[in-house]
Parts: sequence; C-alpha cells; structure tokens
Amino acid sequence: MPGGQYQMSSRRPRPSRHSLSVSSEGGQDEEEANPPKRLTPLERLTTEMCQDEQTIKELILGRRIGFYKVRGEIGSGTFSRVKMAFHVLTKDKVAIKVLDKTRLDVQAQRLLSREISCMEALQHANVVRLYEVVESHSRLYLVMEYASGGDLHTHICSKGRLSEAEAKITFAQILSAIKHMHDKNIIHRDLKAENVLYTCNGCVKVADFGFSTRVINRSDTLDTFCGSPPYAAPELFRDDCYVGPPVDVWAMAVLLFFMVTGTMPFQADTMGKLRLAVIEGVYILPPWVPGPCQRLIRGILKPVPADRYAVDQMLGCDWLLPVEYPWTVVPPVPLNPLRLADAEPGELDDEEEEIRASLEELGVNMEHIRNNQGKGSRSPITGLYRILLHRAQKRRGAETVPVIRGLIQDPKREGLRAYRGLMHASKLCVLQ
Repeated sequence: MPGGQYQMSSRRPRPSRHSLSVSSEGGQDEEEANPPKRLTPLERLTTEMCQDEQTIKELILGRRIGFYKVRGEIGSGTFSRVKMAFHVLTKDKVAIKVLDKTRLDVQAQRLLSREISCMEALQHANVVRLYEVVESHSRLYLVMEYASGGDLHTHICSKGRLSEAEAKITFAQILSAIKHMHDKNIIHRDLKAENVLYTCNGCVKVADFGFSTRVINRSDTLDTFCGSPPYAAPELFRDDCYVGPPVDVWAMAVLLFFMVTGTMPFQADTMGKLRLAVIEGVYILPPWVPGPCQRLIRGILKPVPADRYAVDQMLGCDWLLPVEYPWTVVPPVPLNPLRLADAEPGELDDEEEEIRASLEELGVNMEHIRNNQGKGSRSPITGLYRILLHRAQKRRGAETVPVIRGLIQDPKREGLRAYRGLMHASKLCVLQ
C-alpha cells in the first residue's frame, strides 16, 4: 500500500466512537468518560497516507512523495528530474531529485550510490544538504535543500558579469565548500556555474554531486572523464588518469574567469578545438580585471596540475584577504537524531533541545527515534530531524553571507598572512 513504509504505531479512531448505532445509555457514559484520543500531526499524516483515498491517490500519481507534497518541476537532467515540494508537517520547501531506476545501468547506479554517500558525509554552509532518500519499486527520490535564488550561470547570462565585490563573496563561498569536500577526501568533478546555486538571502550552495567520488588519499588517481568540457582540466583531455583535487581547482579558475568577465576562458566551435585550447592553456584576461584577481586566475590555470595553486594558497591570496567568514565557528552536529534520545539530562545544547521539542510537538517521540537507528537518510524521521536542524542553524546565523571588511591593518590578519606565506613560500611569491 502506498505510504506503507511510513507507518507509525498510532491508535486509530475506532468506528464505534463515531457510529450512530451506539444508543445505549451505558455506551454514552463510556464515551464521555473516555473521549477519542487526539492524534498528533505525525499520527494524523500516517493515518491519511494509509486510509485517506485522496492522499493515496496523490501518492500513486506522484503528487506526494513520502511526507512531501509536490508543487512542480524546476529542472531536469539526463537521468533525472528535479521537483519543488514542501514537507507536509514543517511546511519547509525542498528540492526532490527524481530518478527512474529502470533507466539506470550499472555505472549510473554506482554513480548514484556515490552521490548519496558523498552528500551524507558533507555538512557545510555552502553545500546543498541531503535530507532524505525515498525509494519505490521503480523510482528513487533524493530530498534536498531548496535554493530559491537561481543558479550562477543564469544570473550572469541575464544580468552580466559580477562586480568585484560580488565575485569575491561568491568565489570565497565556493572555495570554502571545495575545501570542506577535499578535507573529507571528496572530489566534486562537475563544478560549473549551473551547479552553483543561491538561496534567497544570497548564500552560495554547491550542488549536483552526480559525478562526485570519495578517495582514500587525495593523491589517488582517477580514470573517469567527468563534468562539462569547458570546465575540464587539461589532464582530462590529455592523460589516461588524473589526481582529483587539481581538477576541481582548475574548474574553480574557469568559474572565477566567468564571474569577472562574463565569458569563458576557452571557447571553440568543436570539441577538438576546445581540447587543443585547454591543453595549450592559451586565454586572454581583459585589462579591467583587478591585478590580484588576474594573478589568482593565472596561478590556477596552469597545464601541469602540480604547478597550480592549492586550495589553502587560494584562501590566503591577496584578492580574498579582505573576505570575512562569519560562520566558520559553527561546529558540525550529528545528522542522525539518535543523540536526542540517548542524551543524559542537561547534555543537549539549546539548539538540540529546541529540535527535540519541535519533534515531540509534531508527534515524534524518543521511541520513534530509537526505532529509526540504522536507517540513515532512508527514514522520514531522519528527514524531519535534518530539516528542523537546518532551520535552527539558519536561524542562528550559520549561513550568514561573508562580508568584505577592506584591507584593514590588523596584526592578527597580518600574522595569518605571514603564516600562509611560510606554508606555501614556493608558490605564494607569485601573489606578492
């Protein structure tokens, strides 16, 4: 039955309580002494999913996906469509990536498994969050954070190149997201303007982990050609194998070039000509691009991967030095709600207490959470918890957009800059 995987232990109203045939005086006294139990929002929803004809119809037709009500399609890809929906209990908007399992070959299934695994491992202000995975006999649904501000490619194509301040703030967030991924040994492999999204308050979100992979060591070699050719590094065209992080770094430079000029560094009308242009590494930077930004781009767009700036060098470059990250102090928290049930009195912080209270108000008790153990993202309880967690974090400023403070002579900043110079003296000298 549709919605069967979402059934919770709940007491359903007995027909006799609402039946007109109950006419004995004793029965009426019993009704008054034991009034029908008031269902919690969760009990009401799960009951509707199993008994209400309209809700069951919506589930069958795809107008409902688990605890989510679908509102319309917002995008599509080779193997998937993306729909906007909202959680029936919390009313939070989400994006749902819909995949037809019957169209996925072995390679596509492997990539999908990696996508879910990589998103599960990431928790960062500038990375799109995975809330829940819902599966039916023919489809798989990835329920993710909804970024309502559109994508970077559309923004530049409709409004033109970014101002220097906009480019700094946007690029700094992309760079921070990539650093977080690489620190987790995750390689994105499909970084492009279409996969850089904005929230309604301007926070940048790196999305689409369909080609991502996790390596044991960042120096491990890969052999799969992934991503969009205009963003592809020379070694993807030239070599049989490549190291992951420099490929993402190259794509970031192409992104930065696009942001500050409104055009792509390597352009050609055929794939062969594009391949040659990328391998040769010949491009022209317009003179209006600020010198520090030019030096950063040139320091990255080098044909030899080992010659490119590392992520830490990019973070320490002159062009990004004035950018302040207000949310770096926010620590990661468990993405599994089990801690809420196992914590001793006084062990939870204010944020966790708030989330537990919200769950209990919706009808999720600690027994539900304990029974949820081991299901990970393939559970509506986990999905609900992650949505409430994300909401609480945003309310506390975890996704505040970075700001530019200006080149203030701050001894602490100067000390940090000197430290970064010592770490990468062999390459940072180019940025002076």
